[in-house]
Amino acid sequence: MIYLDYNASTPLRPQAKEALVATLDLTGNPSSPHHMGRQLRSLIDTARKAILEKIEGERLVFTSGGTEANALALSSVESFPVIVSAIEHDSVLKAVKNPHLIPVTEEGRVDLEKLEALLSSFEKPGLLSLMLVNNETGVIQPVQEVARLARSKGWKVHTDASQALGHVPLSFKNLGVDLLTLSSHKCGGPIGVGALVIKESLHLAPLIRGGGQEYGMRAGTLSAPLIVGFATAAKEALNDNSTLLQRYQQKIETSLPAAVVYGKKAPRVSHVVSLGMPGVLAELQLMAFDLKGIAISAGAACSSGTMKTSHVLTAMGIPEQEARCAIRVSMGWQTRKEDIDQFIQEWQNIYHLQRLKEAS
Repeated sequence: MIYLDYNASTPLRPQAKEALVATLDLTGNPSSPHHMGRQLRSLIDTARKAILEKIEGERLVFTSGGTEANALALSSVESFPVIVSAIEHDSVLKAVKNPHLIPVTEEGRVDLEKLEALLSSFEKPGLLSLMLVNNETGVIQPVQEVARLARSKGWKVHTDASQALGHVPLSFKNLGVDLLTLSSHKCGGPIGVGALVIKESLHLAPLIRGGGQEYGMRAGTLSAPLIVGFATAAKEALNDNSTLLQRYQQKIETSLPAAVVYGKKAPRVSHVVSLGMPGVLAELQLMAFDLKGIAISAGAACSSGTMKTSHVLTAMGIPEQEARCAIRVSMGWQTRKEDIDQFIQEWQNIYHLQRLKEAS
């Protein structure tokens, strides 16, 4: 099977698996005061410190994943206005009721002029959430510039950086945000763990109440194996060969002149291509590729396997019928040149068959 759906979930890195399995042999609860509990707590603290050092963060709260981290970031601002970009992941869009949406340009970047006008329209500041890398198009958002603008007006800023670690320089300090989301399985760690990086001066009301773990912001017994695997994967992700992935990206785009590439003129990460096949619905493409042993997606993979028109492409002004023909190809640390060659060949085969059907 050729796996080209890294943005849905990245294969578990062998180093992360080894670290996770080794930690599984340890018994105890990291909140227990005895030696075995302290041993697990030490591993968690080391992992926390390692992640924070890599991204120049301040305080880190471990969660069950990116979705919970986003929910925690946005949950304590119900009495304040919330602004989010129109291309956010559903875990941000649905975290609060009726958020105010920032429009995006036809290339999928937030419209800074409209954002400034929107910020100025409120009597009191609130929270702004803007993802760092879009999960469908790979377009990099101007988070640093947006954070500077928003904070000058008194707003707090959150960024979902789940798709950024290992693909763009990632510094909590340099971005100038107040909250930042990370997800383990997006960088080659185990599924079921993520984190919210928070400014030291902030304290969020917990979504999950109980024993008071994680600075009182997220109760529940921490999973040392998952956390250690996460930290190990984060370290390895920083060593990925982005130049090689960029060559694969360019090869796909130059080899398929009939394809429509969304967000092509904007700054993008090197491992993602949002690709439209004119006249062929995405669900038909997915089935055809799957029959040939190639796994891709039609966008976010968090809708219980359902197919729906991409709200990201819709926000970019893409007509619905065209947007329904878009797929997402995302690559990573295991991707080979042969995988890309076979994907290109199958794309051409599917497209050629469609042209024959139309001609008959």
